[in-house]
Amino acid sequence: MLNIPQILTEELSLRPSQVKNAITLFEEGATIPFIARYRKERTEEMNEIQLRDLADRYNYLQELEKRKEVILDAIAQQDKLTDSLRDKITTSLSKTELEDLYLPYRPKRRTRATIAREKGLEPLANFIESHNSPNAPKVDINAEAAKYINPEQEIVSLEDALAGARDIIAEAIAESADSRAYIREYLLKTGVFASKIKKDYPEGSTKYEMYRDYKISITKIAPHNLLALLRGEGEGILTLKLLFDEDAVLQYLEEQEIYTQNYSIRSFYQDTIKDALQRLMKNSLISNIITQKKAWADEESIATFEANLRNLLLSPPAGMKPTLAIDPGFRTGCKVAVISETGQFQEYHAMFPHTGAGKRSEAKRVLQNLVEKYNIELIAIGNATAGRETDAFVAEALEPLQNKPVKVFVNESGASIYSASEIAIAEFPDLDITVR
Repeated sequence: MLNIPQILTEELSLRPSQVKNAITLFEEGATIPFIARYRKERTEEMNEIQLRDLADRYNYLQELEKRKEVILDAIAQQDKLTDSLRDKITTSLSKTELEDLYLPYRPKRRTRATIAREKGLEPLANFIESHNSPNAPKVDINAEAAKYINPEQEIVSLEDALAGARDIIAEAIAESADSRAYIREYLLKTGVFASKIKKDYPEGSTKYEMYRDYKISITKIAPHNLLALLRGEGEGILTLKLLFDEDAVLQYLEEQEIYTQNYSIRSFYQDTIKDALQRLMKNSLISNIITQKKAWADEESIATFEANLRNLLLSPPAGMKPTLAIDPGFRTGCKVAVISETGQFQEYHAMFPHTGAGKRSEAKRVLQNLVEKYNIELIAIGNATAGRETDAFVAEALEPLQNKPVKVFVNESGASIYSASEIAIAEFPDLDITVR
């Protein structure tokens, strides 16, 4: 199986000790904000972005390894697990690739290929496959197929026998992991989304009018357009297709699958490849790609919503006032940050009003100086441990001042999570997470 710590070390350009210690903390239940703020010595100063990237990739690889165990066991029970297949599965780094490798061995419903095997047509399919090579002798596949005519098995003609063999070979072609990966990538690069509004909806009668006769490259579609198309399809108002150059895909499959110059076998394979693409590959790959693109569109749309919401959420709830914020604490002291009326960071201090009279007097001087220096109008005190004691201390410190700022309790819920977020890093890139 994969050496996950080594992979994470190489992919994320981290030191092995950083990866090892961070994973240990994750498994102990520590959150990213907690690790970033209070376990810097364990992670050797890893920041929040590094920790988040590590956590996401670690969880992905963990899920991948669990899935591999299930797949290896399932294939082994079928006595079809070769050394080559085992190596491909164990070294895979992608869930999509892994499922493609498992596809030929996945328990299936009763398919046309299954029925053909039940009728005894697998030897005919093997015969045709064995003659699909440059040096194979010329054969008459009709003559071979005639041997399998069996009215008791509902094989009453050459066409019935060859159709069953075609179903078996088509299924094998459709389950090729390499071919599926190539076609999936080809569709992602060249596919075109096309929609039409159904005839039941006359012009001007729906909110999807711009998609009445709509085409756009899969590489150029905007997230909100794709989500609108999927909503319209889900509501039964429009039809959505992913178009691509099927001739180019057929040509690729023929180059991958046909090796013989024998006309009858070559012609048989061409028909088989068309069937494999149209019946077994096209719809499943398109569905897979649309799911993948929808996930992308969802993420992009959430990011846009987040950006639009940001200014609203970060607007000052008490108006534009110079503010002094206090994060209360006993042993570790109270963290104090000053913010201007426009939200700009001004100054940071740690003071210790709850650890003795000397420290309390010093904390009073610090607080009074900050209030006067920045003309503070509002003091926000967090409602965490030592909150009430800190509120009493602030009232005591403000007593001799002529222009006393308003002091309020504020809910600290989410503050640590925010301080470790990418938004917080973008807002205050030069500040330590504790100051943020």
